[in-house]
Amino acid sequence: MRLYKGEMELDAIAQVTSSPIFRFDSSILLWIQNNVRSDFLTPIMKVITHLGDKGILWILVTLVLLYLRQTRKLGVRCMVSMVIGLVITNLIIKNWVARVRPYELIQGLECIVEKAHDWSFPSGHATNSLACAWVIFRRAPKKWGVPALIMAILISLSRLYVGIHYPTDVLGGAVIGIGSACLALWLVPKLEKKFRRQFRKFYRLGAKQQRQQ
Repeated sequence: MRLYKGEMELDAIAQVTSSPIFRFDSSILLWIQNNVRSDFLTPIMKVITHLGDKGILWILVTLVLLYLRQTRKLGVRCMVSMVIGLVITNLIIKNWVARVRPYELIQGLECIVEKAHDWSFPSGHATNSLACAWVIFRRAPKKWGVPALIMAILISLSRLYVGIHYPTDVLGGAVIGIGSACLALWLVPKLEKKFRRQFRKFYRLGAKQQRQQ
């Protein structure tokens, strides 16, 4: 069911707020607000959640991987995974589901970051975080993969802490992110075979300069 900001009828709101999923989500968010939020944790969680804004952290990580010749193949997989996640989440599902943000429907819930201007489901932060981190976790050494995965999980959970997403938003985003990563890990090798010459040329960029040094 779609709910449109500024056009929600009372019966539609009643249907949403009486659903088991909404009650489940609400109880978790209110419990976090009343039992987990603290003066110590709040500034930390705000920093963590802002690391995922616009996917900036993971875009920077991917750019570094693409720049370094020895990690370029990993960077391509991260890039493809994030693009897949972006298309599925931001261009398709968010607009199709059109779920209103939790702070607009849950009585007593306070959003402690700047309010979003797009729809709630699924979480874009969770999608792009897991899309990139899962590729790194699966293909990079564990000393890099484990911290990346932990950071992705922290960014995802921070969305609940600050009150900007429902738990099911984050769960949905995580599933899409991991699914996008798995698809990228399957798709990119096939593309590398089909466009072997182009990929080989890209992967070898900078090799001559390194040999000359």
